[in-house]
Parts: sequence; C-alpha cells; structure tokens
Amino acid sequence: MKSFLLTLVLFFTLLQINAQSTLPQLSLKDTQGKSIDLSEIDTSTVTVFSFWATWCVPCINELDAINDEYIDWQDETDFKIIAVSIDDTRTSSRVAPLVNGKGWEYQVLLDTNQDFMRAVNATTVPFLIIVKNNKIVYSHSGYTPGSEIELLEKIKEFAN
Repeated sequence: MKSFLLTLVLFFTLLQINAQSTLPQLSLKDTQGKSIDLSEIDTSTVTVFSFWATWCVPCINELDAINDEYIDWQDETDFKIIAVSIDDTRTSSRVAPLVNGKGWEYQVLLDTNQDFMRAVNATTVPFLIIVKNNKIVYSHSGYTPGSEIELLEKIKEFAN
C-alpha cells in the first residue's frame, strides 16, 4: 500500500511539473479588444512574457529598460516580448494610454482575471517567463536595475 501511495504521489507530482512547464491554453484580449489565443502565438523563436501592472513602478521600470534596448537586442538575436498587464477591469482602461505614452514597441495583452498569471504560478509582479516551442524554459520574479542584462543573456542562451 505504501509503494502504491508513493507511486501515486510521484505520478501527480510529475504531472504537475509537466503542466507548469507548458504554455497554458488561454485566450486574452489585446489593448484594442481583439481576442488572442496563446496557442496561436508562434513560440518557435524565444518569446518573453512580462507580467506587469499600471500601478507597479518596478514593472514599468523593467519594461522601460527593456524597451530602451529592444531594437539592439533584436539585432543580436531573434525573439519577441509580449507585455501581459494584470490590471483588473477597474484599472485596465489605463493600460493603452500608458503603453502609448511610453512608446513600447511590443504587443500588450490584458489578463484582467489573472488566469494566465495563476496558470504559470506567478504570485507577484514584475514576473516574466521565457517560452520556447511552447515550453516555459525560464522564469524570474522581481526587477532591479541591470536585470535586463541577465534577461538578454537568458534570451541568447535559449535562442540557440
């Protein structure tokens, strides 16, 4: 009986680990209200999903720092960034004006119910994941100035 329970626990643990390492099958809206299925996003190249909110100063600092380097980074390696706002329905109307004012060049999606965030086990923002071939290959929580350099190194690592 003990070995059966141990096997059962191991099975569910492995199932949980596998479920966490795959990009979840969800649909989110972009800032124009268009529905985007995550399964339709091409992740054959490195794709960075950066979770943020309009009220999160470190999140905005991180996305500003990435935006400052984005064009140069794309010259070095093939990747894309998708900024995923976790603003709820009360504050999501602030997302598009902020993005337009900042001039961020990347796609922005709205996770107003935080379904995507929960599916990747993120508990706080800023939080980012790197996805390659539909698999989550890296995650990072928090931001300090200079963290974007570490992100570039991870992007290069998984781009090859």
